[in-house]
Amino acid sequence: MSLLGLKEVINDVSSRGELMIIEKPLRDEYEPTKVLIRAEKLNKTVLFQVAGKRPSCVGNLVGSRQRLYQFLGVNSDVEAYKKLIYAMSVEREFSDWFTEYSFSEFYVRYEEDYRKLPSIKFFERDGGYYIDTSVLIAKTPEMDSYNASVHRLMLVDNGFAVRLVPRHLFRIYEQNRSKGIETPVAIAVGVHPLVFLASSISPPYGVFEFSLVPFLSGVKVPIVRTPKYGLPVVAGTSVIMEGRITLDFVDEGPFVDLLNLYDVVRKQPLIKIESIYLVKENPLFHVILPGGLEHKNFMGFPREALIWDSVRKVVPKVVKVRLTSGGGQWLHAVISIERNHEGDGKNAALAAFAGHPSLKHVVIVDSDVDPDNPEDVEWAIATRFQASRGLLVIKESRGSTLDPSSDDGLTDKVAIIATYPLSRKNFFEKPSVPEG
Repeated sequence: MSLLGLKEVINDVSSRGELMIIEKPLRDEYEPTKVLIRAEKLNKTVLFQVAGKRPSCVGNLVGSRQRLYQFLGVNSDVEAYKKLIYAMSVEREFSDWFTEYSFSEFYVRYEEDYRKLPSIKFFERDGGYYIDTSVLIAKTPEMDSYNASVHRLMLVDNGFAVRLVPRHLFRIYEQNRSKGIETPVAIAVGVHPLVFLASSISPPYGVFEFSLVPFLSGVKVPIVRTPKYGLPVVAGTSVIMEGRITLDFVDEGPFVDLLNLYDVVRKQPLIKIESIYLVKENPLFHVILPGGLEHKNFMGFPREALIWDSVRKVVPKVVKVRLTSGGGQWLHAVISIERNHEGDGKNAALAAFAGHPSLKHVVIVDSDVDPDNPEDVEWAIATRFQASRGLLVIKESRGSTLDPSSDDGLTDKVAIIATYPLSRKNFFEKPSVPEG
């Protein structure tokens, strides 16, 4: 597998008849949204051009679980989970996982203004025009390492407003800001899907997300260093910007989040762009439908793996884990398990909350119930759940700030243990018809 840009990805998608090309240039308001919704329904990757802006755009690269498994080179949930968990747990030296190339070998200067990049207004109440697939790379101040994370950028008069949640880049920025120092960043747009997936994961602080990529892809990562700040970026990334997260703040938002709701307006740091570069061969600007399936897959799937890893330590077997689409693949989960003891269901629920702290609701079912089938799950709740013994409420826990019903992330969590009593298994057996 090559990580050098998106050309190989597009060729592969096209060879399977899963590529949709929009010939007519689209307005930068709403029209890309409609095209992305259509591509999602058809399960196709889409190529399109935003009028007056370049490079061309690509969307819905990973609009299904099957597409993600193709990139990971796996055939099942468990194979994918193990690959992600292993990638997050391996100790590695910087030089062990990358091969460095000359920046000028891959990149040419983008002579136009940053406003000519394909920023888009997706929905009516969006606070402005957005780039929603930017991977920001910054150096950690207190150690010789880097951080890569995904952030949305809103176009403003003198740069971009960047949404920083209280994770690793926020920590780097706050450490620099406390000393009156701006934070140099490289902004990468149009990375390989596995690079984007790795950048969506939150390994321990100080573990550079790009170092996970070889364990996901099976190949070393080709790296170039940006001309001014020497920040490592994956070679072949379509667009690379260098700039600084300044000490100034501007309004950012609203913007549609994973739950298909408008996020609030906040004061967020201003990024000033100093230089822009395009890859020499076939640059493509990755665009994700906010709140769409691709958005949910990239954000939710790594958390699904963490839930699986946490739950499997407390029950005999985890059959299937699903972060549900209705919960944004973030707040709600259904988990089917095999049990040896009556208390295994509650232990599984508590482990799920520990594995993904943003989780709000979890339903635990037996192995004969399919978490991918909402009707099957409802049947299990109807026939196997009794609130007096199977309802678990954890009040005022840390959850997700994406949940508008929470108090700035403080939420009540609910577990529904919809499993049959082991001593009465025969009473709950699903009817079947013998073969032959």
